[in-house]
Amino acid sequence: MSGVDRNNSARARARAGRALPPKGAVAAQPARSSLHRSVAQDIGARILKGEFAPGTLLPNEAEWCEKFGVSRTAVREAIKMLMAKGLIQSRPKIGSRVLPRAQWNLLDRDVLAWYCAAANPVHFLIHMQQVREILEPETAALAAANRNAEQMAEIEAAFLQMAEAKTLSAWNYADARFHQAILLAAGNELLVPLGLVIESALENMFTYTASQRGDIGRTLPGHRKILLAIRAQKPEAARQAVRSLLRDTRRIVNLVASSRTRPASRRGRA
Repeated sequence: MSGVDRNNSARARARAGRALPPKGAVAAQPARSSLHRSVAQDIGARILKGEFAPGTLLPNEAEWCEKFGVSRTAVREAIKMLMAKGLIQSRPKIGSRVLPRAQWNLLDRDVLAWYCAAANPVHFLIHMQQVREILEPETAALAAANRNAEQMAEIEAAFLQMAEAKTLSAWNYADARFHQAILLAAGNELLVPLGLVIESALENMFTYTASQRGDIGRTLPGHRKILLAIRAQKPEAARQAVRSLLRDTRRIVNLVASSRTRPASRRGRA
């Protein structure tokens, strides 16, 4: 039997459920990289959730192997991955310890995804709103000054997709596409990787704020003003249109924050 045939046969047996992993174990994957990524994702998410606080010594390799039902190699690769992301430090004969939060690479795509899932919603919304208020007005102004016809067409296509969205998920996807298209049109190469990194965070934020508004198309006129300003190549108009849109988002964030911090007895009377 060839190597390909053996791999196909193994996958078929796994699908048939003939070799189930131990309870709590990471599901078996045909590729070793998938195994160590699954382990890293589980440990990383636990760190972001606060189950392992900064300074905490993590379980040793043997304990992780037993918990996930994987080899020491998979655990070691997962630990290396988490070290590269700034979450932990590992030393011989000591083990792996969670690093201070200030050293975590929150702009890493995986870490940011874990952060979005684990963070207190209010904490996440406030911080993401601040990032948007810093970046997006100037990005839109740059796009108005620098965009080309192809980039403008992508912005318009994303806006049309927003206008046609019937569900919250469709709206959020199109909304993120719209803002990513503006970022790419800004003409600044250093902004591009930053925008790609925060894409998942934007979608998480849009999901929350759109659900709080109750009407997924309510901000469409605000997005139209941004589009028209960029199309007309008017940087200041684009800047102000984004600021106006973000003021509406800030209002939603403030409402969520106040409702979460209000005492339970007062929330009951509201």
